[in-house]
Amino acid sequence: MVRAVCFDLMDTVLYDPYREALAAAIRAGSPAEVARHRDPTCWPAFETGDIDEAEFVRRFFRAGAEGLSFDIEAFNRVRRAGYRFLPGVREIVAALEGRALRFVASNYPVWVEEVREAFALDGLFEGVYSSHHLRVRKPAREFFDRLVSRTGVAAGDCLFVDDRAENCDAAAGVGMRAHLFDGAAGLRARLVGEGLLDP
Repeated sequence: MVRAVCFDLMDTVLYDPYREALAAAIRAGSPAEVARHRDPTCWPAFETGDIDEAEFVRRFFRAGAEGLSFDIEAFNRVRRAGYRFLPGVREIVAALEGRALRFVASNYPVWVEEVREAFALDGLFEGVYSSHHLRVRKPAREFFDRLVSRTGVAAGDCLFVDDRAENCDAAAGVGMRAHLFDGAAGLRARLVGEGLLDP
């Protein structure tokens, strides 16, 4: 029996405006130049809280990236304006009230606190847990171990919902049921099948 549903946040519950924000923040350089000079370690470190926003911006491009810069003000302006609930998902989460515990289980940096307030997530979920809080990112097993510990619900009693197959596979690897999110209709059908929503 499913006692809890754990939702990824970005591109599962909310639209993730990261790509648009990135385009606003970097106005010079070809995509190839950006990819070549970008530091691939700074985003994961930011998501786990190992570095703050200022250090994320400082490290975004490796040393020697001539002519490339990251405008955090433009990035944050577009990012904050771009979040929105994906069609039908808020209604599904609300309909689970009293039928299953609902948790956010997301890779996301400290910005999760802004989103939590802006979208009143504490009124929709019994808990909000991101890589920022758990200090580890999906698909690492430790993410799921810490999530289970925080929620108090056994892995086998959880349904994990995510738009990335590797995260669903990792959740299944610790004994969770998993649903690869591809829209509200498919998610609703899965929850009906699990006996959590009425047909």
